[in-house]
Order: sequence, then C-alpha cells, then structure tokens
Amino acid sequence: MPYHKNKRQAFEAAQQAYVQLQEAFESMHYEDPDYGHQQKLAGQELDEAIQAIQKAHVTASEHQRKQLEKYSADVAKYKQQLQE
Repeated sequence: MPYHKNKRQAFEAAQQAYVQLQEAFESMHYEDPDYGHQQKLAGQELDEAIQAIQKAHVTASEHQRKQLEKYSADVAKYKQQLQE
C-alpha cells in the first residue's frame, strides 16, 4: 500500500506544481513595475514543476503518465515563453 500512496502523492505534487506554474504565468504582466520579480518567481515555479513531474514519472500509472506528458509539453511551452 505505501507504493500506491507514494504514487498518488507524487502525482498530486506534480499536479499542484503545474497549477502553481500556470498561476505564476497568469500573474505576469509586462507593464507592471515588478515584472522582473514576477518573471523570477515564474522561473522558480517552472523549475519546481519540472522536478515534480520528473519525480512523478518514476511511479506513475499509465493514466497518470498521459497526464504528466501533457504537463511536460505545457511546461516546455512555458519555458520557451520565459526565455523570449
């Protein structure tokens, strides 16, 4: 049973990191005076999401893997956007 608990926890952590990444990017506005700070926070959320998704892949079920692949693709788009 601990294996299933770890699998679920790892997936939920990846899911939460992905949501936090989305929120960080949604709060970024180029016109804001604190845009640089927002961009830095988004970069930190990006790194955390990448790590959480990679960890979750290790124990993920087939269904979870499909969702994690979607998250990974979206994270790659966010990463590209942040580098522009």
